[in-house]
Amino acid sequence: MQITIDKKSGIFLIIIVALLAVIMGIGMSRNADHGASGMHKMMDSHEKEASLKLSGADIMFLQMMIPHHQQAVDISDLALTKSKDPELLALAADIRDGQSSEIIQMKLWLSQANADIDMGHSMGDSMGGMLTDAELSDLNSAAGNEFDLLWLKGMTNHHDGALHMTTMIRDASNKEIKLFGENIVAAQTAQIKQMELMIARLNK
Repeated sequence: MQITIDKKSGIFLIIIVALLAVIMGIGMSRNADHGASGMHKMMDSHEKEASLKLSGADIMFLQMMIPHHQQAVDISDLALTKSKDPELLALAADIRDGQSSEIIQMKLWLSQANADIDMGHSMGDSMGGMLTDAELSDLNSAAGNEFDLLWLKGMTNHHDGALHMTTMIRDASNKEIKLFGENIVAAQTAQIKQMELMIARLNK
């Protein structure tokens, strides 16, 4: 059996074949694009892998200590505007500057570990030594010797809370985090002793 194709039919077939080739070409191109996109996503995901490995306890400690430090910074700023005691002013400046720097470092570590900086409200009650709203109100209302004593007692309790919090990282596998906790203990233990002496002086 012989099949004959006239010119019109031949042209029509050529057009169909050409269209099919274009459609197939577009499909292959899209698949290639999806493949490339997938590879890029995999590469991006790889690049976003944590550059710092921290344990759950390390992360929780940092997330809790940031707002704890921030309150110390805030009430130190308050002391610098309200107190007239030279020793207290110097101590407040040291606490503000030291803990501000530590906040920056802690945020950096969390960022490197791809962890959230915000600890969430659920852990707020676990932070020992934090001044309550009522205590902060009393501190804001006080003046002179009364303010100095309230501030020193409040900061002493605040520091004591921080010392208890550092037990979370006592056995940290990350050497930097462990050293960080040890430095907090050393600095704040010394400041507690200083504040106890200042309280005794102001109570005379």
